[in-house]
Amino acid sequence: MDRCMPLLILLLMGRHGLCQQEEVCSKSLINSCDDCIKSGPYCAWCQTLNFTKKGEQDAVRCNTRADLIKRGCKENEIISPKNKRNIAKDDPLSASQNGQVVQMRPQKIDLDLRPGLPVSFNVSFKAAEGHPVDLYYLMDLSYSMKDDLANVKVLGTDLFAALRKITNHARIGFGAFVDKTVLPYTNTNKEKLKKPCDENDQQCQAAFGYRHVLSLTPNKNDFEAEVKKQFISGNLDSPEGSLDAMMQAAVCEDKIGWNSNSTRLIVLTTDAGFHMAGDGKLAGILEPNDEKCHMENNLYVKSTEMDYPSVGQLAMQLEKNRIQTIFAVTQNVESVYKELSKMIPKSEVGVLSSDSKNVVQLIERAYNALSSKVTITHDNLPENVRVVYRPICSHGEKSEKEGVCDQVHVGDEVIFEITVTADTCMENEFFTISPRGIKDTLTVTINTTCKCQCDTAGPIIDPHPHCNMSGSINCGICRCKEGHVGQFCNCKIGNKQEHTLRASCQKDNGTECEGRGDCVCGRCECHNTDSGSQYYGSYCECDDDHCEKFQNQQCGGKGRCKCGKCECNSGFEGSACQCKTSDEACRTVNNSVCNGRGICKCNQCECKGGYQRPHCLECPGCTDPCQTKVNCIECLGFESGPFKKNCSEACKTISSEIVKEAFTLSPKECKQKDSEGCWMTFKLVQLVGEDNYKAEIMEKRDCPKPPNVIAIIGGSIAAVALIGILLLMLIKLLLYMKDLKEFRKFENEKKKSKWAEVRHHSELFVQTEIAVTHFRLVSLDNDCVGFMLI
Repeated sequence: MDRCMPLLILLLMGRHGLCQQEEVCSKSLINSCDDCIKSGPYCAWCQTLNFTKKGEQDAVRCNTRADLIKRGCKENEIISPKNKRNIAKDDPLSASQNGQVVQMRPQKIDLDLRPGLPVSFNVSFKAAEGHPVDLYYLMDLSYSMKDDLANVKVLGTDLFAALRKITNHARIGFGAFVDKTVLPYTNTNKEKLKKPCDENDQQCQAAFGYRHVLSLTPNKNDFEAEVKKQFISGNLDSPEGSLDAMMQAAVCEDKIGWNSNSTRLIVLTTDAGFHMAGDGKLAGILEPNDEKCHMENNLYVKSTEMDYPSVGQLAMQLEKNRIQTIFAVTQNVESVYKELSKMIPKSEVGVLSSDSKNVVQLIERAYNALSSKVTITHDNLPENVRVVYRPICSHGEKSEKEGVCDQVHVGDEVIFEITVTADTCMENEFFTISPRGIKDTLTVTINTTCKCQCDTAGPIIDPHPHCNMSGSINCGICRCKEGHVGQFCNCKIGNKQEHTLRASCQKDNGTECEGRGDCVCGRCECHNTDSGSQYYGSYCECDDDHCEKFQNQQCGGKGRCKCGKCECNSGFEGSACQCKTSDEACRTVNNSVCNGRGICKCNQCECKGGYQRPHCLECPGCTDPCQTKVNCIECLGFESGPFKKNCSEACKTISSEIVKEAFTLSPKECKQKDSEGCWMTFKLVQLVGEDNYKAEIMEKRDCPKPPNVIAIIGGSIAAVALIGILLLMLIKLLLYMKDLKEFRKFENEKKKSKWAEVRHHSELFVQTEIAVTHFRLVSLDNDCVGFMLI
């Protein structure tokens, strides 16, 4: 606060006189007035003709209004567009205006904004007394609600009496729901579909999903008459099709009879939870809910074809159709519907008694809670537009999503301060602001100012002498004619193409002259820095003002800045000359610096390739030298291996010693196999440096005994002979089995032949006997001689 008090003229002042954030212009690449006003909400442009000094770029014309005035720019030469607002429609709050109730003002406002600069305006709301109310009573008629239905049938008088306390223009409708008439929600047996209740219940209606019973009516007798015709129904599972019914009641505006100017209420009474999107898969219903009206003969006909709606879909349609919801539920599901209420705008939850006798009092309390809470929010907000609500009431809170005033009574006027900010350029964008559950709407149209409207005093001079007679003046800077370039159009490019000249001023195809100079005839003319010195280099890439700081001093006060890097004085080092030149902490016990495996900077080792601080002694990630030095160990210790011919040269970084019994070095023992298959035992210790070792090699190698050639040959011959014998035996066995099979076949054939011969002789004998007998019988007849046939 102390810092900003002397600069009050440069600060934004709040409506309450509080010191706020200082205006800042964060410039980027500025080539024109248009670029300037787009770069920040507090950037202004000076169009004075000779405002820039030699070596300065036109970007110095872009700064905050206060800084430009300090540099000598006149107030009337400063271009800084302001926000504009125009209230296009502002009908006063009234109970009736041309037959319409006006509860919110204004109704239309046009904003002309500068990107990034917020604008605020007030919106007033006053709930009109006696505003029409439409109440649609949506009841669960599953079997568990049997007692409740009996009480609802005589509810009409009390319910209308309660609504009359609120308004003289009340209407009531009625609808009922159970669940989808498919398995596993409802028993699909033909008899059970007709009568899903118990056998003892004579008054039971057929299973259904959702039925619209009575359109909204001001006649209580109609309500009671239609409700009395209703009977209980039933289903299988506990959750009901509540969301299906609510969705149809919300989107079927003509069927229900919603009044376009009324406060719309749905009262949902149930003692069970609800099915939601995805549950339909259990019945093989995969088509998502389309949020459209599908009512025929007052029945929801797509119940068995479409899935339940999601909570998000239902919330969107309820808000779109300005419907407020009262959940009148039993205590066992109160927590479930309280969670649901958090996701559905303008909804309240009340606890029903077991037989619904308290439903009228519950509706009264819930309506009072809904009507006493005024919530305004926006819809169709364009991208890159921000809205903040600040309720001006005793029970409100600031928010970017909505403005809320609680405990507001009918007739009380509340005000919301709304702040709108457009972050980018846009044209003819609009969005709406409205109270939830109320028809009144404020339409906000947004346009932005992204181009400078520069004033020119006196006649327009074209060409202008300030531009070397090769261009005209626009907002204080030159606009060159074709064939001329440069800050003052002083470069004639002739037959050369301008983009070719400009490309020669770009380093690595980057920004022209690094944004620190002007490209004049293919060469960079560098600007001055903020401190008064000059950028330099072929592409103006260097300056001596931006080096690393230490203790808030450039180069720590111990060196000079040269092209962005510190050149330290003698005795100092580091990127910001922050360290004294010393290697005391880098010294090891052998008096080396970082063990020869790093460099000492700022009295700290910077180790090479994987070695670790503090003294670069160990390298956990490096390959084990026992493996990398095995060829050198073989040639140094046993004069063999790949390096045998040039061992002294290839292994000059290793000093070796042959030991006979015990090692004297402490590192771990290495055991590797050489080119002859022998195991070598040795130890390696790394000396100062990256590739400098001392080795101790055990004199004797562990070489495996050579193979017994005679035994191998003899064994091979014996194995071959054994295999041959086995093969011969196997072949002999197969031949024997084949012969045996053939012999058995022959024996069987032989037996068959003998049997046939015996049979033939038997048949001849029988035939002879028959003939003899016949002869004898014939003789007996002729000669009367009898013979005995035995």
